Amino acid sequence: MTSPLARIESHSQEAKRLIGIDYDQFLALVNLAEKRHLEKRTEIEKNKIRIIAPGGGRKPDLSPKEGVCLCLLYLRQKPIFEILGLLFDVSKTKANDAFNYWVEILRDILPASQIEEVEGNSEKYQELRRILGEYELIVDSAEQAIFLTCRL
Repeated sequence: MTSPLARIESHSQEAKRLIGIDYDQFLALVNLAEKRHLEKRTEIEKNKIRIIAPGGGRKPDLSPKEGVCLCLLYLRQKPIFEILGLLFDVSKTKANDAFNYWVEILRDILPASQIEEVEGNSEKYQELRRILGEYELIVDSAEQAIFLTCRL
């Protein structure tokens, strides 16, 4: 089975379909995530009490590129973690742990929603509400609940 990352790298035009962003955007996001990952590891190393020499121990199962791809694939496709683990050749627990780790890093990198950005400023919040109020929401009737009545 081909890994999603290998598929994206060999067929970059499919990145948008698989993970929701273009390949160039993916590479830029990976670079930012790697920087944040290294910062986070440096912070952890400062407070760590070492038993094993630096560089020793077990190597990570997923590279930062694979971790970001796993996270984006999960957010886009919503497979169960067993399937995600099979796709990236790790256990379902490691897939879950990797997702939770990388989603925290991506949360630091990616911009917040517009409402979160203006929460503290009531003037900007009211302006945003006014702007959003100008949009019209169209709901497909197939999406609405259907109530059935029984005749006896």
